[in-house]
Amino acid sequence: MTINTRALSHLTNRVATDVGGTFTDVVTFDEITGDCFYGKTLTTPNNLVDGIVHGVKKAGPSLNKTKIFLHGTTVAINTLLERKGAKTALITTRGFKDIYEIGRINRPDAYNLFFTKHEPLIQRSWRYEITERLNAQGEIVVNLDEIELRQLINHLKHEGIESVAILFLHSYANPSHELRAKEIIQECYPEIFVTCSHEISKEYREFERTSTVAANAYIGPKVNNYLKQINHRLSSESFEGTFFIIQSSGGLYDVDRAQRDCIQMLESGPAAGVIGAKSVCERLGLKNAIAFDMGGTTAKAGVVHNGEVVMAGNIMVGGYTNGLPIQIPLIDIQEVGTGGGSIARVVPGGGIRVGPQSAGASPGPACYDLGGDEPTVTDANLIIGRLSADHFLGGEMKLRTDLATKALQDKVATPLGIDLLDAAEGILRIAASTMSHVVTRVTTERGLDAGDFIMVAYGGAGPLHASLVARELRIPKVIIPPSPGHFSAYGMLVADLRKDSTRTWFKPVAQINFSEIEELYSEMEIEAVELVKNHVDPNIPIVIKRGADMRYVGQEHSVTVELPLELFANHDANGIKTIFDQTHLQRYAFNSINSPAEIVNLQSSVIGLLPKPIIKKLEQKSQTNNKETRKVFFQQYGGFIDTDVYQRGDLRHGHELYGPLLIEEYASTTVLFPGDRLEVSEYGDLIITIGYHQ
Repeated sequence: MTINTRALSHLTNRVATDVGGTFTDVVTFDEITGDCFYGKTLTTPNNLVDGIVHGVKKAGPSLNKTKIFLHGTTVAINTLLERKGAKTALITTRGFKDIYEIGRINRPDAYNLFFTKHEPLIQRSWRYEITERLNAQGEIVVNLDEIELRQLINHLKHEGIESVAILFLHSYANPSHELRAKEIIQECYPEIFVTCSHEISKEYREFERTSTVAANAYIGPKVNNYLKQINHRLSSESFEGTFFIIQSSGGLYDVDRAQRDCIQMLESGPAAGVIGAKSVCERLGLKNAIAFDMGGTTAKAGVVHNGEVVMAGNIMVGGYTNGLPIQIPLIDIQEVGTGGGSIARVVPGGGIRVGPQSAGASPGPACYDLGGDEPTVTDANLIIGRLSADHFLGGEMKLRTDLATKALQDKVATPLGIDLLDAAEGILRIAASTMSHVVTRVTTERGLDAGDFIMVAYGGAGPLHASLVARELRIPKVIIPPSPGHFSAYGMLVADLRKDSTRTWFKPVAQINFSEIEELYSEMEIEAVELVKNHVDPNIPIVIKRGADMRYVGQEHSVTVELPLELFANHDANGIKTIFDQTHLQRYAFNSINSPAEIVNLQSSVIGLLPKPIIKKLEQKSQTNNKETRKVFFQQYGGFIDTDVYQRGDLRHGHELYGPLLIEEYASTTVLFPGDRLEVSEYGDLIITIGYHQ
């Protein structure tokens, strides 16, 4: 798809939309004026497109003047986690249909007598074997039996199969059999969704590739239908621009490719937030930051280290112990089911559990007065005074303190025989402790010390709980960017076009032929550059980044290493080994500089740089008395304390304030505890020093 940029020169807006479990956020950017406008609405679970359109209208732009429509969504990950995908079949090499169920034969929870393995998305009766075989070099050993395949297609029709995943052994080295099989299936069964493993992952490891292509096929029909609905709605609104999806890698890709490679949008919304956190680091001159996102349903964390977003080559969807591996390049994000809408309940034995069940947008927390009667984190914050019943969403949504009180009293306080305020405080402490675990999973478990990082907190509930989480982990500073309740949508506006490529290539570092490795990288990059340039503007600036998965000879698992382009220009094999040694030391606290290393996979990222919104500087501080005072409960400081409440729009660069303090804005509230200090940066960021004493 090539875009005629001259024909679309009258379009000036970029619209970013992020659909969460509770709220749908919209940010629009006018490329002429540089202004951003914001909209927020409850997510509409029965028809997500309605919530998107409502949010766009609240933000004010006309879609017929929009050049680029950006979208992040949880539809892919939710379809996987909720097991609500299509009726899917797996076609694989004869003798290998059980690889998906056998997995790695590891037992992550070794001492759990009730441990259960992962449950495949495709039941065994819908996994089929076909006669064909390639060797590890991609050479054909046994030709594809096309007659057998055509007979199988008739059976798939009879079974009512909606989607097919094709995984042939060693297809990453030679995709010819997969391509031919797909061609035959689409010819005989044109209405079915078909996906090949080499289209998603060109890496070795057959179990991981099987799991990845199965997941792509499983979610494919639902994601396709969802994207078609948005496309149709955009057309009805006279939208003439380009529709992009945010990838799990933090880059953008067009809707046509998103409809084929659906799995790439698995963590699309959270990835945008980490990209936004990186932009905060760039403008404030920071190198290391934890991106902490708490919304209505979940809390997520990612890391910016040495100025770059930390990436991963795979994730386990559903958790490490019994989840399913997905082998794609993506931002290293950890997630937990704790958000503003997370339900608090009493469990056997008399304890309180918070989440992962969420009240969502419907019926929502009890205080929303939309029919919900379960106590949530939001209800607890309202009861202890950290949320205002009258100012929620800028006053658009009135909250009911009496309903929150009844839910918390009846479902938690009375069953436990404790005071209502103690119950509310307990819920928030449990939520903070749970959320701190996702931060340690992207720091401590990666060989990083959370105390060496600042935290960039966002999401509707992030600023409300950031100080609590920071105290748990002894993080010294927290930064609340402007409009934190819309920050993931804003992150899409600072994201770039991106194409990530990976290719398996086993080679000892000492034996690298730089002419050969350059040819392999160039093959990936030439195709990616053409793809990126064709989407917006042939003259778009291009940045290329390279890396590799490496390991010591004799190891099973590899480490992803970023490799500066100068190493290839200088034919510096020793430099490659040195960087690997350093990365291994950081990740595992040891290395072996005298042991030989080898490359397993080559990785390339081609990035097309898009214009970014410019954050306008605030005026210098002036005296402000625009505040109110209300009593807020801080249990560890003796109970209710008179607490100043400021509106964020009244703050200016250079203001310095001290906790206890609340700062309210349209879609979020920031809490400062007693002893915290606040400074306002020249760009309007709230910089909180935790536990500062005058």
